[in-house]
Amino acid sequence: MLRLDVDYLKRDVGEMKADLRATGARAGFCHSRPPIFGSLGVSSYNRRMSNLKGIPVVEEGARARSGEKYVTPQGFTAIRDGIKGHGPVEKTAPYGKPPWLRARAPAGAGFQGVKAIVKEHRLATVCEEAKCPNIGECWNAGTATIMLMGAVCTRACRFCAVDTGNPHGWLDADEPKNAAQTVALMKLKYVVLTSVNRDDLADGGAAHYAACIRAIKERNPQTAVEALTPDFQGVLKDVEVVVDSGLEVFAQNIETVRRLTHPVRDPRAGYEQTLRVLEHAKRHKPSVLTKSSVMLGLGETEQEVEETLDDLRAVGVDIVTLGQYLRPTLNHLPIQRFVTPAEFDGFRESALARGFLECVSGPLVRSSYRAEQALNRNNAGLDNRSLAK
Repeated sequence: MLRLDVDYLKRDVGEMKADLRATGARAGFCHSRPPIFGSLGVSSYNRRMSNLKGIPVVEEGARARSGEKYVTPQGFTAIRDGIKGHGPVEKTAPYGKPPWLRARAPAGAGFQGVKAIVKEHRLATVCEEAKCPNIGECWNAGTATIMLMGAVCTRACRFCAVDTGNPHGWLDADEPKNAAQTVALMKLKYVVLTSVNRDDLADGGAAHYAACIRAIKERNPQTAVEALTPDFQGVLKDVEVVVDSGLEVFAQNIETVRRLTHPVRDPRAGYEQTLRVLEHAKRHKPSVLTKSSVMLGLGETEQEVEETLDDLRAVGVDIVTLGQYLRPTLNHLPIQRFVTPAEFDGFRESALARGFLECVSGPLVRSSYRAEQALNRNNAGLDNRSLAK
């Protein structure tokens, strides 16, 4: 997890902003210059469109609503929150959230400090893009997760609120340098990197991802790096490029049980494909820890969860996280049930019995939540019993 020194942040946020502005450090944010594609360019092409495949296109600068298409600063179209609206929506089955899912409202000096940096430098964080319920806790503790390769994903998983579109090969060439500079300025000892899927790139963005990791390690040799990566369409040589970049933890999320993989995940993702990626990463470099994550509450059975844990352990996965699926918008899949804190404890015990080094399991757990504490062998400090009170 990306750790910030909060006291440092409170005292010197003005100075750090000046440093970031001077160096142009914009780790994970979209470069302001639109790319050129042919004589017209994508930007000018999209500005002439009022709709695309029946979905109105919101002009650049306007705030699109969830499910609407809009034009990005780089000139390509994207769908806000990843899933377009389809008329009447299925309401979530359970009525209201149980008390153990009531996260603290995002507020406080630490939160405001991180928010100021994110806004000032247009950082892409999965905390915001994926509507993470832990954003208040993490940002107040000076924690965030950097999202590489922009904020628009080429896939449209039905659980995920990251915007969807085709970036047409756009990348910020300065991102590796800027990511390393940001980690240095924030004095990070452990950083989690994640990224959108980039199926528009020949290697899925593997070379760019690896360049960011190498730059961070060169500038910050004592910083541990965890990379939550795309599946690179199952191309194992691209997986190797990232695994060989100097990281400590390689993660690829299986997300759900085999039966529910589709429709939960994009058709280009796959249960077996994720297993192959994780297995190859471990075989290619056994010293690297491998990690995956499963969402619960989508309609899976207890037996299916146990089978998924078996499958992950069979390919050498070291760390697994389990958390409650929360519907980000009404256009996304509905919640089928709320898993209790006691059930999360039970699944953790089952995972540890299978030989996982750690299973971080709880209602609000996400794959990067308290990631730096994963090997403390204490469920990252979570006490699920207290949540149920």
